[in-house]
Amino acid sequence: MAEKIDIGIDEKDRKKIGEGLSHLLADTYTLYLKTHNFHWNVTGPMFNTLHLMFEAQYTELALAVDLVAERIRALGYPAPGSYKQFAELTSLKEETTVPKAEQMIRQLVKDQETVAKTARSLFPLVDKANDEPTADLLTQRMQVHEKTAWMLRSLLA
Repeated sequence: MAEKIDIGIDEKDRKKIGEGLSHLLADTYTLYLKTHNFHWNVTGPMFNTLHLMFEAQYTELALAVDLVAERIRALGYPAPGSYKQFAELTSLKEETTVPKAEQMIRQLVKDQETVAKTARSLFPLVDKANDEPTADLLTQRMQVHEKTAWMLRSLLA
């Protein structure tokens, strides 16, 4: 029998936060896959810039999925970890073709902003539960996604 979790957040709130973080995890993993796909398949005059930029972005996302999943576990719930679960939980649209470089950038701007909004949507629940560790994680994730969206958007100016 598992030990009872007693961290000052009731079980109902921990469950809701874990569910919300599962959506963030799915969005983050889906964005990781898309960014890695674009890294492999980008072509054109901005190839080197985008290839390197996408690599830095997917590397950061690979680390981020671990942080989000570990927070779900710390709250006492299993983290989703299959493509099927991620497909059901994500709010991002998968890309199955190879778009032109500019379209890749546009998609990633939109997706980075979507992940930031997913993280932001959890704040009312997290604040109500006084879950500062999750609030800190969400703040860090929003900073990364908003900065990355800005940097990608700047390429389109």
